[in-house]
Amino acid sequence: MIITANNPNRKSWLDVPKNSDFPIQNIPFGVFITKDDIITIGTRIGDYAIDLGALHQLGYFDGIPLTDDIFLQDSLNDFIADGRKTWRLVRNRIADIFDVTQSGLRDHKEHRAEVIFRMDEIEMLLPVSVGDYTDFYASREHATNVGTLFRDPENALMPNWLHVPIGYHGRSSSIVPSGTPIKRPIGQSKPAEGTNTPGFGPSKLLDFELEMAFITTDANDLGDRISIEEAEEYIFGMVLFNDWSARDIQGWEYQPLGPFLGKSFASTISPWIVTLDALEPFRTDNPEQVYKPLPYLQVEGKKSYDIKLQVGIKPEGKEETVVANSNFKYMYWTMVQQLAHHTVNGCPVEAGDMMGSGTISGPTKDSYGSMLELTWKGQNPIQMNDGSERKFINDHDTVIMRAHCENENVRIGFGDCVGKVLPAEEFKK
Repeated sequence: MIITANNPNRKSWLDVPKNSDFPIQNIPFGVFITKDDIITIGTRIGDYAIDLGALHQLGYFDGIPLTDDIFLQDSLNDFIADGRKTWRLVRNRIADIFDVTQSGLRDHKEHRAEVIFRMDEIEMLLPVSVGDYTDFYASREHATNVGTLFRDPENALMPNWLHVPIGYHGRSSSIVPSGTPIKRPIGQSKPAEGTNTPGFGPSKLLDFELEMAFITTDANDLGDRISIEEAEEYIFGMVLFNDWSARDIQGWEYQPLGPFLGKSFASTISPWIVTLDALEPFRTDNPEQVYKPLPYLQVEGKKSYDIKLQVGIKPEGKEETVVANSNFKYMYWTMVQQLAHHTVNGCPVEAGDMMGSGTISGPTKDSYGSMLELTWKGQNPIQMNDGSERKFINDHDTVIMRAHCENENVRIGFGDCVGKVLPAEEFKK
C-alpha cells in the first residue's frame, strides 16, 4: 500500500508554522485529555491537536475497518495491535482530510469545533500502556567511552559487545510523559575509602541519557521468533527518550546483575509517537559492523534513520545551554537487529512494548549522549551560559531533548522531551 501521507507537496488548511516538527507529512499518534476532562487518542498538525475519536464518530474514517471505540481509549495499544495496514490507512486518510484541497471538514464549522484543539487547550498523556520495557546498550561510541572510563581503553568493549545487541529489562511503571517533574532519587552508594559502610542519601551524580525508543505491536507467541526480514512490520513508531540515571547508585549496585534502582526511578518520553512510515524518507546507511553478524542478525537494505538529536540544560530562571548534538544514525545495532535478537529465544513481544536504544553518542565530544561522557566523569565540567558549571544535573535544572529529521522537502520532528529535577524528599525511616 502506498504511503500517500508522505507526499512532500501536500499542504494543510490548518496553519503550520515554518520549521514545525508537525507538518501534515508527520501525523504522529498520541493520547491527550481535553479541558472537559475527556481522554482521547489524537494526532497533531502544526500547533493543533486533533481528536481522532470525534473524527471517527463523525464518519470521517468510513470504509476503514475500525471498531467504534478504537480511538475512545486511554492508550494506543489496541490501535497498534491492529497492525501496519490499519495504521497506514488511517494516516493516509488523516492526510486527505486535512489537505488544503479538501473542504469537507474545513468548511464544517460544527465538526471542526468538536475535532480540533489548540495545543494549549489539552494535556498530553502517556501514549501507550507500556507492558514491558527493554533498554539496549547499542551505541558503540557510548559503550567504548564508558568502558574506557571504568576499565581501560584496550578493553573498553566487552568481548560479546560486537556480536550481540546487549540489553536489560527495565521498569515500565516509572515511564512518564514529557513535562513530568523528576524527584532526585535516594539510594546506596559506594563506601568511602577506608570504610565498609555504603553511603546513603540523594544521588549526587544524577545524569540524563539521550535515547530514542521504538514501540512494538503484537509480534509473536511464546516460543516463536521474529525474523529480521519481517521485524519492521512489528514496529509502530518511535519516541524521544531520556533514560535518567543515578550514576553513584548504579555504580554500587550494578555488579553482577546490572542496572536496578539507579535507573528505575524515572524515564521520560516525548508524548507523540512518530510512525516508521513518516520516517521513511530519512532512511540512511547502516553503520559498518566490525564482524559479520550471525545469520539471524544480518541486515539487508537501509535500516538506520538520520534523526538529528539535541540536549539542553536550563537552570531555573536562566538561559538554556545546549550541551550535546548527536544523531540516531550512529547506533551500531539497528532496531530490526534489536527486535530479531529480542525474540530469537522465543520471548513474546506485545502491542505497546517499548525498546530503548541505549545512550546515543557520536564520534565527537560534543555528540556524547550523557553528562558522564560530556564531562568525562566530572573531570571536565561544562561551562553554562549563566557562568555556572555542571558536572552532572543540579536540582531545579530542566533537561530538554529535541529530535527531528530534515531534507530539502520536509521536516519531521518529535517535539520536546522535557524533565525538571526536583530535590529529593527527606527520607523517613
